[in-house]
Amino acid sequence: VEILDDKSAASASGFLERLIAKAPFTLTKILTDNGKEFTDRFCATGERSPTGQHRFDQVCAQHFIAHRLTKPRTPQTNGMVERFNGRIAEVLATTRFDSSQSLEQTITRYVQVYNQHIPQKALGHIAPIQALKDWAEKRPELFKKRAYNLRGLNT
Repeated sequence: VEILDDKSAASASGFLERLIAKAPFTLTKILTDNGKEFTDRFCATGERSPTGQHRFDQVCAQHFIAHRLTKPRTPQTNGMVERFNGRIAEVLATTRFDSSQSLEQTITRYVQVYNQHIPQKALGHIAPIQALKDWAEKRPELFKKRAYNLRGLNT
């Protein structure tokens, strides 16, 4: 889990680089929304096709990752992400934090519980870590290291 200071292209592409280095599997596709930290799809004159010159797109291209964008103004495309963000928002709305460190620790703990213990309908009613382990067992050629029940990126 990383909490970044801003929503810049540099932060998003830096996070993607760190994710690529630590993920136990090879990323082949990534789905993002249309935020300016991810794409240059939107400009002053309106919508256009992404140019491929955006920093996030360049990191994807360097690692042979297909970068897919959600359809504008359709949050249901990102349903699982939107539900997760809603749950995080609930935690933030009901908790007072005395420091940024306290906030980060709370979010890190919640993400650990979510990934390790909360079954997800979209994953066949199992926790994300179990889905990852099942996937690794079925398709070991996609994995570059073993998935563990640890906090963070399970390195």
